[in-house]
Amino acid sequence: MASFVHPESEDIEIIRQFYSGINRNDIEFVLTLMDVDVSRIEPEEFSAAGIYQGHSDLRKHLTAGRSTWAEGTCEPVDFFSNGNKIVATVHIKVRLNNQSEWIDARIADGFMIKDGLVMEFNSFANIQNAFAWANIAANS
Repeated sequence: MASFVHPESEDIEIIRQFYSGINRNDIEFVLTLMDVDVSRIEPEEFSAAGIYQGHSDLRKHLTAGRSTWAEGTCEPVDFFSNGNKIVATVHIKVRLNNQSEWIDARIADGFMIKDGLVMEFNSFANIQNAFAWANIAANS
């Protein structure tokens, strides 16, 4: 049964630490939270669409993406789970290098966690797709 996750769970803390590492541009720390064979899928709607596998691919992908930021954060807002799959709704507020306008958007990220490590990390342009990935009822 899918449910809203209490923000104090161990898996939620891993996800919070993930975003904290991204926000402070500490990619090496972020990788310590991920299995060496982690899989990352970024959807076609996103500028860095593709499939990334393992620490080496993720290091390049995350470093390239984070290097475009002049300032800002990605903050998890709500968490929903179904077994070892967790969907985080995320508020992105970022100003890119050489831009005066801020990006202010909401997306959903899906995480599969096993033995305290992120095994899979997917982003979704809308929460319904994230819920479908995690087999969570849309009215959760």
